[in-house]
Amino acid sequence: MNGPTILYIEDNPENRLLVRRILQAEGYTVVEAPDGPSGLEAAAVSPPPDLILLDINLPEMDGYELVGKLRQIPGLAATPIIALTAYALKGDRERILAAGCDGYIQKPIDVDSLPVQVASFLKKRAR
Repeated sequence: MNGPTILYIEDNPENRLLVRRILQAEGYTVVEAPDGPSGLEAAAVSPPPDLILLDINLPEMDGYELVGKLRQIPGLAATPIIALTAYALKGDRERILAAGCDGYIQKPIDVDSLPVQVASFLKKRAR
């Protein structure tokens, strides 16, 4: 088994491919889900993912609703949930955190800083 498992909930296949390649190159195991319902299913497995990355703008169920449902899953209380979003204005950031996310990473994805940001969120979880 590789390093920590990251669940990435994202409807855009190009973004999923990019993030998967970046994180797998760093030794992470990446599990992907294209929408909220399949993301909930993937998050409810045992053992739970070590980190969840989610897009805010998802079909069927947006990221704000999804994070609320994820927080209700037993076993995910200590799992960091990080929004990957193009919405990065002050009000958007506050709404993301108020919805239950532990932080956010701004899109477009910065290939160089993504692994550093992910490692930082995982380190906070380990404390």
